[in-house]
Amino acid sequence: MKAVIFDMDGLMFDTERVFVKAWDYAGEKIGIGKAGYMTMKTLGMNIVMSRKVWIDEFGAKYSEEGLRKYTKEFLEDYYKNNKVPVKKGLYNLLEYLHKSNYKIAVASSSPRWEVEKHLKDADILKYFNVIVCGDMVEKSKPEPEIYLKACELLNLEPCQCIALEDSKNGILSAYNAGCKTIMVPDMWQPDDEIKKIVYKVISDLDAVKVFIEEGNIEQE
Repeated sequence: MKAVIFDMDGLMFDTERVFVKAWDYAGEKIGIGKAGYMTMKTLGMNIVMSRKVWIDEFGAKYSEEGLRKYTKEFLEDYYKNNKVPVKKGLYNLLEYLHKSNYKIAVASSSPRWEVEKHLKDADILKYFNVIVCGDMVEKSKPEPEIYLKACELLNLEPCQCIALEDSKNGILSAYNAGCKTIMVPDMWQPDDEIKKIVYKVISDLDAVKVFIEEGNIEQE
């Protein structure tokens, strides 16, 4: 294995709980009421890809433009005053991968401005060879495009890449691209479908470091 591709929200940073607050705020602004619970229904998707889920839930009351506007408004204000918590083991894992000459990438459904801000705030941007975001692909997770693009930019085959994910949509995206997919659960626990296709479920990023370090995952 020659590279590790990281999801961001819920995997590197505890951002999904912030999104609950953001969508509560945005939902009230656009007249559909607190909509933070939609985070669980759309984990791993960008706003465009989750359009049908929102329309099924709210019908004509849903405004994608309004949701995007007020979500960004909330997040920009929130991140001016708060640094999002970093997930346990992230720094140790990145430093190990860097020293071991793995290529490192991000494949996140979040927009580029948000991804780069989190990476810079956490002082980890320097570790990443490739960054692919939701606004850089036509079809976001659960479609495989974002992982295929990351592999292409890394100049590697998907089977040479480990993908780290926490959501069902993210796991389906990485698996269908052909990556070896490790799940590190956050807000969602794996169901039977995911247990059958994921390479391994591991509790946190420190444990992922040990798993990779011990040579437990091999290219097929």
